[in-house]
Amino acid sequence: MDKKYVIAVLGPTAVGKTSVSIELAKIFDAEIVSTDSRQFFMGLPIGTAQPTAKERKLIKHHFVDFLPLTKEYSAGKFEVDAINEITELHKTNKSVIITGGSGLYVNAVLYGLDNLPEANKIIRQELNAKYQQFGIEYLQKRLLDCDKQYYEMVDLQNPRRIIRALEIFETTGKSILSFQNKTPKKRNFDSIIIGLERNREELYARINFRVDLMFKEGLLDEARMVYKYKNHNALQTVGYKELFDFFEDKIDLEEAIRLIKRNSRRYAKRQLTWLRKQDNIHWFKPKELYKICTFVRQKIE
Repeated sequence: MDKKYVIAVLGPTAVGKTSVSIELAKIFDAEIVSTDSRQFFMGLPIGTAQPTAKERKLIKHHFVDFLPLTKEYSAGKFEVDAINEITELHKTNKSVIITGGSGLYVNAVLYGLDNLPEANKIIRQELNAKYQQFGIEYLQKRLLDCDKQYYEMVDLQNPRRIIRALEIFETTGKSILSFQNKTPKKRNFDSIIIGLERNREELYARINFRVDLMFKEGLLDEARMVYKYKNHNALQTVGYKELFDFFEDKIDLEEAIRLIKRNSRRYAKRQLTWLRKQDNIHWFKPKELYKICTFVRQKIE
């Protein structure tokens, strides 16, 4: 039986994953499966930098813009759904491309996850009360104290994810990351993992530019349209939380924009921290498409 491949294109936010993934998909006759949990939800095309309609017309993307904002969706559920989708795609395509900056969701596809413990409602209620009383900074500090590794990779503006990690630690005494399979699940494909990198000044400039572009494209109106769903997990993320504070007169618009840029840069830094700890990533500059294609071709041919 012919070997099947999953080509993972990873990197921090705004590094250029989408454009590189599309070029690779064209060259290797592949479709793209998103592992960016922010892009799963409908109604957030601008703030989550979803592939545009034009880009999706060029190459079919899966797991983008497919979930209602009120839907809860876990990494474990995604693992099952994504592996089923990849299995179907491999019936007609030798390769499938996955891309996105959500480390837990990338690992769910490549290596699998153990079942996470059941939710402890009492601990969750206590943590939610602390969040309401002391704000997200309290949760961030507590996570740093008990689970530094997850702190370095999670979206620190997402209280739901921090609370889930703290809840697991309080219940089991273990990091949420300990429930990623230590012995990877056997997959019916080989993985080729590409990392994209830019120097820090260039990456931060791209993040700042992209935030400005999002506002020109209508991020403010998008955030207003979804404001009524603000307590749902899909919106506990950079780009929306800051604007919700603006809508509630906690900060002005200029400060909201500044915080979105700052928090996006911090998120990119955490993504890179996590990626740098992986020992099976092959690093390239986004403009080195020929080198990337040559490397991939050597692996699959």
